[in-house]
Amino acid sequence: MTAVPEREEPAAGWVPTWALGRAVLLTGLLLIAAVLLGRIDLVVLAAPFALGTAYALHRRPTALPQLEIGTEDAHLVEGGPMRVSLTVANPGTVSYDVAVVRIRMSPWLRVKKVGVGGAAADVARSGGANRPFLTAVPTGSAVDLELAGTPLRWGRHPVGPAGARVAAADGLLVSRAVITDPVRMRIYPMTEPFEAVEAMPRAAGLVGAHHSRRPGEGGELAGVRVFAPGDRLRRIDWRVSLRARQLHVAATLSDRDAEVVVLLDVLAEAGRSGGVNGTASVLDTTVRAAAAIAEHYLHRGDRVALLEYGPAARRLRPATGRRQYLTVLEWLLDVRAESSPHEPYDQVFGPQLLSSDALVVVLTPLLDERSAQMLARMARGGRFVVAVDTLPADLPPPKERGWAEVAYRLWRLDRDTMIGQLREHGVPVVRWAGAGSLDQVLRDVARLATAPRVGAR
Repeated sequence: MTAVPEREEPAAGWVPTWALGRAVLLTGLLLIAAVLLGRIDLVVLAAPFALGTAYALHRRPTALPQLEIGTEDAHLVEGGPMRVSLTVANPGTVSYDVAVVRIRMSPWLRVKKVGVGGAAADVARSGGANRPFLTAVPTGSAVDLELAGTPLRWGRHPVGPAGARVAAADGLLVSRAVITDPVRMRIYPMTEPFEAVEAMPRAAGLVGAHHSRRPGEGGELAGVRVFAPGDRLRRIDWRVSLRARQLHVAATLSDRDAEVVVLLDVLAEAGRSGGVNGTASVLDTTVRAAAAIAEHYLHRGDRVALLEYGPAARRLRPATGRRQYLTVLEWLLDVRAESSPHEPYDQVFGPQLLSSDALVVVLTPLLDERSAQMLARMARGGRFVVAVDTLPADLPPPKERGWAEVAYRLWRLDRDTMIGQLREHGVPVVRWAGAGSLDQVLRDVARLATAPRVGAR
């Protein structure tokens, strides 16, 4: 439970209401009329107002309400359940007649039900969490306001600020607003299903779970060959040896781990995000695909690193295990699209940071020419690069009349030409489509990596 204390308020934080003003005014007018007209009955008529007001003010509260916002510390995923608690406490010795509580929430956090004192109410059609809530707060107790709903999009979304005002002394006094600071709720991206069964182009380690295309000690049969010095005796294939009258051994492919670098192109954003069940923007596809790819390869025991191609050039070092996966999700929450007139820091792709044996998966919408130039340079440098197109397939054309439609079609043709030129440079470009998106591409990259080079001696 994450709680935020209320801001400091002055001790005299209570102000009179219009009800107190009307009671004092009516009592004064009746008494003045009684004196001027000499009528005792007007004094009797004013007595209940005077005594009631005095009794109510005698039970004047001495402490302002306390307000706390609580959020779950569990890992929340977009589209999953969400709960937020708002606690209004009365530290004084006088009960609050009514407390008016209001909380502001991110539009990506949809509140469906609100529970007060064990009773739940549907607020989906009555203004959501931004409408005020009323409750009474007895002496020395606290009332919990439970908000349940669904986060619609990944990111760090604000919950709050929240404010509360209470009325006491039979509604004659009202407190000044007590306001809390907002808290940030972490909503992790939904992991799209992804599975890649093809071999990695080149191993970065000596042991692992990948069936590489290089011979070695592994579990996948690569063929049968003649016995050579250094081969293990348990690898001898006796059937083939007896038939050929010469020792033969079963050759296997080595099982190795790999280093995967997921490079996120954040130079441009396109499309409109509709949340977890709506349309996806470029940034939505990029973040969700990065989470899915990282989860898949980390589950197989590989090392995964993340890089940003943008002005900030953020980097997450390569590591393995579940801890790295949680770090990846936390790192992805801060991904933002940032345009820059300058060339992004090209030195982040140096050999000291980007291993030559790593598979580089570039998530890019290919909206900036610098992105295509970066892919071509990496391919010419001998990197194993796979470009994943994150531009929405259903990106609507501009609705303006005139030359907008023609310009849109020309831009599409220019982009298709750019993709064709990248493929000529040896950079495979594939559209992200969830499970199996990279299988064919990884198969081609692995074959190119193990093929003999032209002109090699």
